[in-house]
Order: sequence, then C-alpha cells, then structure tokens
Amino acid sequence: MTATEPLVRLNKASLTYRMGKETTLALADATFSIGKGEFVAVVGPSGCGKSTIMKLVTGLLPATSGEIEVAGKKVTAPIKGVGMAFQNPTLMPWRRTIDNVLLPMEVVEPHKRRFRSNRAEYVERAMKLLTTVGLADFADKYPWQLSGGMQQRSNLCRALIHEPEILMLDEPFGALDAFTREELWGVMQALWLEKRFTAALVTHDLREAVYLADTVYVMSRRPGRIVMARPIDLPRPRTLAMTFEPRFVDIVHELRDRIHEEHQ
Repeated sequence: MTATEPLVRLNKASLTYRMGKETTLALADATFSIGKGEFVAVVGPSGCGKSTIMKLVTGLLPATSGEIEVAGKKVTAPIKGVGMAFQNPTLMPWRRTIDNVLLPMEVVEPHKRRFRSNRAEYVERAMKLLTTVGLADFADKYPWQLSGGMQQRSNLCRALIHEPEILMLDEPFGALDAFTREELWGVMQALWLEKRFTAALVTHDLREAVYLADTVYVMSRRPGRIVMARPIDLPRPRTLAMTFEPRFVDIVHELRDRIHEEHQ
C-alpha cells in the first residue's frame, strides 16, 4: 500500500439481509474511503445502514456485492487490528476497571502469549490510558461503582489498549447526558490527537460529528447510499466554545438540511 492509498476503501458495497423468503436491501453501492490516521463520521436517517458499514469494514458481515479493502487487502473475514466501542460499555461487572481495560491483552495475539509473564508492562500501559481519560484513581473500582461517563471512558481505554490501527465507534456517547457527552468529545479528541489511529464514528449527533471528524459522510435513507462527503476544515484542537461559532453552526445546518432532504 502506498502513502497515497486509503487505509479503508468501500467500492459499490451492498448488503442484502435475507430472512426466509424476504430480502431487505440495507446498503446499496456505498463508496467512500478513509485515509490512514483520518477521523471520519457517518451520519444519516435512522435505519439507513450506518452500523452496517462498520460490520462490513471489520469483516463481521460479508458484502452481498462490491468490494471492501483494508490496507490494500480484500476483506473476506473478521480482520485484526480493530478496536470497537459501542453505545453500551459492556464492561464485565465482576472485573475491576483495570482488568476490564486489560481484557483484550488476554485474548488478542501477540499479547495473549505474553500477558502473564509481562503483566506489569501491560498494567503500566493501561494506567497510562486511564490517566489520559482521568480514571487513574478508579482503576480498582468495579463498573457498578462508576458513572455512565466513567464506564464509557473505561470502554474507550479497552478499545485502544492493544493499539489498534482502526477504531470503530458506534454511537459510543449516545446513551449519556448532554454534559457528559460533550465532555467525552474532548476526551476522544485528545486520545486521537495523541495516538493518531484511524477512526470511524457512527452518530446521530451532528455537532458531535463536526466536532470530532475530518470528514463527515451523509447517508441516504434505506437502502443506504453515500450522498454527501463534507470535509470539516476547522482547526484542532477543537473546543466546545467553537460549537457556537457561526462557521461551526453553518456546517451543522448544512448537514441537517441534507439529511432532511432524505426524509422527504
């Protein structure tokens, strides 16, 4: 793969769900790419196939037609080197925060074979991440002792502990209150600026998309197609104060107007 080629590429990717004799075209001819180290967001009407794109890119579902490539290789099975964070943190209630964060190191190669003999090294790595997100003092707490925002911070640390090349974020802040959600935008941005992983965010929150992304892709209603690619040419690091500035607000309205067209 050359420096000019995208890390992730979808070329006319389609997916049809089959249930008995019935078929549903969920995604139709989706074409877009994600550059190495780029942060993209995918927005659109409910049920348009945003999460389906994530499943195709990670190889959790095979495309019905079209091609999906990661690092120049066609995706035909679940791929390695991916971190994932969802709307619900899915932390194991019987494990402390530090142990939840360390879980991927126990199951993902090559860390799995090194984990027991090098545990101190991995604990140090986990503590650095927890410090970055402000949870160092909660490493020994259980999920039920943490707020929703703290649980989601732990979830992000777990998704990043094995230093994935790609991070897939499926509505990771959707279940949180507005104040906590906005606080975690800053946490997410700080992690990305430090690690420079490639990230794809699915969200219904247009302010969130504009705050975090380099490019926002707008999808049509089902069957989902990419109908707009909007580069976000705002300086980083971005702040909450910026979200009230005319330039930021104009981009949000532009995206909202395009999605509204898809509802009509």
